[in-house]
Amino acid sequence: MRLREAGEDVPKPMVQIGHRPILWHLMKYYAHYGHTDFILCLGYRGDVIKKYFLNYEETSSNDFVLSGGGREIELMNKDISDWRITFADTGVNANIGQRLMAVRKYLLGEDTFLANYADGLTDMHLPSVIERFKSRGKIGNFVSIRPNLSFHAVCGLADGQVREIIPVREMDLRINHGYFMFRSEIFDYMRPGEELVETPFQRLIAADQLLAYPYEGFTASMDTFKDKQHFDELYAKGSAPWEVWLREPSASNGGMHRAEPTVKDPTRVKYQGEKGFLAPLGSTAAESAETSARLT
Repeated sequence: MRLREAGEDVPKPMVQIGHRPILWHLMKYYAHYGHTDFILCLGYRGDVIKKYFLNYEETSSNDFVLSGGGREIELMNKDISDWRITFADTGVNANIGQRLMAVRKYLLGEDTFLANYADGLTDMHLPSVIERFKSRGKIGNFVSIRPNLSFHAVCGLADGQVREIIPVREMDLRINHGYFMFRSEIFDYMRPGEELVETPFQRLIAADQLLAYPYEGFTASMDTFKDKQHFDELYAKGSAPWEVWLREPSASNGGMHRAEPTVKDPTRVKYQGEKGFLAPLGSTAAESAETSARLT
């Protein structure tokens, strides 16, 4: 509701930053670090997300050469040719815990997976966080940040006397920014209907199995229309911090190779021979190799 100006009937992950939805920017971030197997836990207007990827237009964000009277398109590179996306309908009113439980069957055989709220971006070096998580041998991990709020906290007495007013940003306070990492044992700490960060996390804490990764770099979430404007401004200036794929070598080289020419169907205006663009999509990004990245 707080993003109504961005579109009345658009799920938050599909709110645009530039010419791509925030979900695409997040998946591109994971893919840059080699995690290209995605499970998307779909809820409200999941059909919008499905249609976006089923009709994915590579020419919107890649250079290309047009020839043959408009029939042949030679892409200089591709965005999602190496992505594998599973679309899982997990319920319109399901909470995060319920969504994770619903896609457990798609994670069989995965020892470790990543999960995300799908409404925030960062410039964090993901491999460093994963390496720290694995070295500690715990079951769960999330990224903690200082709240980016302009509020002031009031310290006072019961009678109303004020002792101190402190900007929230200057307090020793950190919040959950998501960017979760879990071992498969997380499901042993979850029960049907439970919200992930409430009771299951309390069980992990009691068992000394939960870590928080403190991060001081760029993080931002898409909660209000003002947040969207902030994302748009950073993108328009060409200084979007989360676009790590433009500044760092890619772990998977996905999207960096020249694509084969494709032929446009003159009657249906549809590319032929590009089945890779019709891969399924979900609300979780599963890691390649031994980990799975999930966008919840």
